[in-house]
Amino acid sequence: MSRIGKLPVSLSEGVKVSVSDGVIKVEGSKGHLERRLPRVIEVEVKENEVLVKPKSRTKTARAIHGTWRSLIRNMVEGVSEGWQKKLELVGTGYRAETTGQELTLTIGFSHTVKMEAPEGISFSVEKNIVTVEGIDKELVGRIADKIRAIRPPEPYKGKGIKYIDEVVRRKPGKAAKAQAGAA
Repeated sequence: MSRIGKLPVSLSEGVKVSVSDGVIKVEGSKGHLERRLPRVIEVEVKENEVLVKPKSRTKTARAIHGTWRSLIRNMVEGVSEGWQKKLELVGTGYRAETTGQELTLTIGFSHTVKMEAPEGISFSVEKNIVTVEGIDKELVGRIADKIRAIRPPEPYKGKGIKYIDEVVRRKPGKAAKAQAGAA
């Protein structure tokens, strides 16, 4: 049995969890999320905690037991506190701005790149840092990854869009290689 799956998910104040017809619904101060449960997983809601159990000892049930416990924990944390990812724009003249639910990026292309925020996601920009916020961890990560994929950081000068805590491995350029070979 999964070590993570055995742990109960504690519910913070104001979070309600209900399970009906194979769908788990989580409601909190920031909003509500719902997700269809697989047939091999059983969810039991107690006073202030949620227990996830496999219905059988099959290989599939054991494999997804811990994963579903983590997904439910992420849902609970999302509706109470929310999730956010921060991206940094590195490069001369690179900038971002928001207008309503739209993010406009000026990142060295001949045109600006516009990205519309899907429902449940909000963008905010402070200097050269773009923050993607929402209650669904999976959706926040997917949108942040789409933004990063527009101009990923390159290894020579480090220019591009990177996560705030990402470390870009730098390569030496031609000049550095020529000096090393001459010495």
